[in-house]
Amino acid sequence: MTIWEMLAVFVAGTCAGTINAIVGSGTLITFPVLLATGLPPVTATVSNALGLIPGAVSGAIGYRAELTGQRRRIIRLGTAAVCGGLCGAILLVSLPSTAFETIVPILVSLALVLVILQPRLSKSVQRHRARKNVVTKTDGGPLLFGGVMAASVYGGYFTAAQGIIYMSLMGMLIDEEMQRLNAVKNVLAAIVNTIAAIFFLFVAEFDWTAVVLIAVGSAIGGQLGAKVGRRLSPTVMRTMIVIVGTAAIVQLVTR
Repeated sequence: MTIWEMLAVFVAGTCAGTINAIVGSGTLITFPVLLATGLPPVTATVSNALGLIPGAVSGAIGYRAELTGQRRRIIRLGTAAVCGGLCGAILLVSLPSTAFETIVPILVSLALVLVILQPRLSKSVQRHRARKNVVTKTDGGPLLFGGVMAASVYGGYFTAAQGIIYMSLMGMLIDEEMQRLNAVKNVLAAIVNTIAAIFFLFVAEFDWTAVVLIAVGSAIGGQLGAKVGRRLSPTVMRTMIVIVGTAAIVQLVTR
């Protein structure tokens, strides 16, 4: 890499770490930059996954206050993230690169619809449970476990917009504040990136310059994103998710 390319990757990593802590989809910033430096798609993907781990951990630490009391939930959903992330990583090195190009925009679009409708749908679900005297499960039950695992398969494969999918699923199935759900989302993203990167260490080729630059930038960005994100109201955060998610769909469809 030239000096200017290295600077571009570092800035992209910082921006990705910031946006991942707040919403998700930071890969849509780093991935095109890595490709522009001449890296092959798979090398760019695995280098990006490893480099974004410090950013995800940094964002989770920034949300540590919102993680209080969620240990059981994180352990349960984290188990799903580990299984799904590993499967996704295996698929990346096994399937052709075009395998998910059709389904990914559809998944992100569905997630955005759920985010937009989440307040109304959540109230409807709560009314139904009240009529049936059904106790709300704090961990989302089997449906959320399966949904997180499926989203993590995608996350281990590509990672872009996985945070949006996590937020839509948890917002629908858990009666909890968005900031606390966002904190869980950051932990799940860190888990998926870590398990995928560990697998890639044994089977894929990394560009270590890109890894280091993204790692340092995303760690800084994770702290910045946490400081900003924790001040946002649920409405503003939901709006940001929709805007970023829409941009993600456009880029996924046109790239």
